[in-house]
Amino acid sequence: MTRIVRRPGAFVCGIDAAMDVIGGKWKVLILWALNEKTCRFGELRRAVPGVTEKVLSSHLKELEDDGIVHREVYAEVPPRVEYSLTPLGLSLNAALEPLGAWGRDHIYRSAEEPGAEAAESGVEVAAEPVAGPGRR
Repeated sequence: MTRIVRRPGAFVCGIDAAMDVIGGKWKVLILWALNEKTCRFGELRRAVPGVTEKVLSSHLKELEDDGIVHREVYAEVPPRVEYSLTPLGLSLNAALEPLGAWGRDHIYRSAEEPGAEAAESGVEVAAEPVAGPGRR
């Protein structure tokens, strides 16, 4: 197995390094699905609606190379492959939990705030001017 080794100096900060691992539309959803249970490829495809087989396969390979996902191949006929999170993957999901909580709060808060309808319709709501250089 080829392991991708990244140079620590290649990233601006820890967020940059984390985003390199979880970047993309589908990786976080794949991690969420695997946090629920060990899955076969088809189960993951159903758990992440909209992802193509090609993208799912590519993302699983990248997550495996990064040590986030474990791929278990069983010597059976027909072959069976299962995907699960490694301890590193579990720790990554734990780190993503506050982000998920923020997202849930943001969804509910924006639905309850005045002007939410205008924001959803694409109408811009005027904001208070911000004091900047030369402003008081």
